[in-house]
Amino acid sequence: MSFNSVEEILDFAIGNEKKAVAFYQDLSGREEFAAARETYVELAKEEKKHQTMLESFREKPEKLGRYKYKWIPDIKRSNYMVDIEYEKGMTYVDILRLGMKREEKALALYNDLASQTDQDDLIDLFRMLAQEEAKHKAFFETQYDDYMAAQGD
Repeated sequence: MSFNSVEEILDFAIGNEKKAVAFYQDLSGREEFAAARETYVELAKEEKKHQTMLESFREKPEKLGRYKYKWIPDIKRSNYMVDIEYEKGMTYVDILRLGMKREEKALALYNDLASQTDQDDLIDLFRMLAQEEAKHKAFFETQYDDYMAAQGD
């Protein structure tokens, strides 16, 4: 994927965040499992924050402010799983797998976008968003590990 301007990069990233918001909102409205529904509502809110952050940056790049980076360990569970599609009534473990894969791809996207620009403020924005997605991925992977451990695996 290549872009001709910062605006194209931002439009692409904003579009992806909008899709993520819509995806998680849709899932929260269809999910019968209360814990999964609550997780989807929270993830939709987080993705909406990312969308807002990108839109604010597009309007006023200097508004980015200070962000505290923290190392997020990558358990890499999703790296060894195949992609799956959402199906109503899918098991909790499959919901966790679905979340891991989506966040893995979002993390990769922001790392790729950061590598496609030489603007320091834009690199910082994408690194910040990559860290946010890494947090989401770690959340899903930890939930998955905990669930599987409770099952005796």
